[in-house]
Amino acid sequence: MSWEFDFKNTRVLVTAGTKGVGKAVVGLLKQRGARVLTTARHAPAECIADIFVAADLTTAEGCASIAEAVQAQMGGVDAIIHVLGGSGAPAGGFAALGEEEWQQELNLNLLPAVRLDRALLPGMLAQRRGVIIHVTSIQSKLPLPESTTGYAAAKAALSAYSKSLSKEVSPKGVRVVRVAPGWIETEAAVALAGRLAQQAGTDYEGGKQIIMNALGGIPLGRPSKPIEVANLIAFLASSHAAAITGTEYVIDGGTIPTV
Repeated sequence: MSWEFDFKNTRVLVTAGTKGVGKAVVGLLKQRGARVLTTARHAPAECIADIFVAADLTTAEGCASIAEAVQAQMGGVDAIIHVLGGSGAPAGGFAALGEEEWQQELNLNLLPAVRLDRALLPGMLAQRRGVIIHVTSIQSKLPLPESTTGYAAAKAALSAYSKSLSKEVSPKGVRVVRVAPGWIETEAAVALAGRLAQQAGTDYEGGKQIIMNALGGIPLGRPSKPIEVANLIAFLASSHAAAITGTEYVIDGGTIPTV
């Protein structure tokens, strides 16, 4: 049996697919034959997806516009990869998070997946096949109280929602799986390490070490790379993972210190 992932004639929606993990997922799935629609707030200088639609997925209107584009331009979807997520919350612990900050965390990390699933799942259930992958985070189990409380709570909610959804729709032919990355060396992570290095008077590797120390260490000795996370997602979306649903796969270099 070949372990090459074959996505020929597979229609895929990847959110946040213009940079980082999302871009790596788009590139890998396209390479394996998928037809991919992706979205971000602004069009990139170069987009590798088959179809790009600009939308703000933190709003109900933005999610509705993407669901409409999926139906109009691809006639439905066979796989949904929810990569969108992040945090712009200030440091300072719980006291720094007001109503607006909490709502922003939910609007970015939970509600887009809920809204897009609600819009696109009926079509997947009608065809009795499909897969949904929610990208969560190890922060749901390993929150950093100084700066990621809201983000961690939103990702934990996404994980609980994903588990519940899998129990409902897996008997009807649609698998639902979670992928929980640790620190990933994306463009944003590189920039952060660079800033920390400059502030500490060290080099880029020193900046990376500052971040790893804040996480309690990464036994592997480095962050994950976007393509490594994309490889895991591609496997879970493929027919090789046809018996996998309702569970979460951690890719964090061993960061979480417990069983």
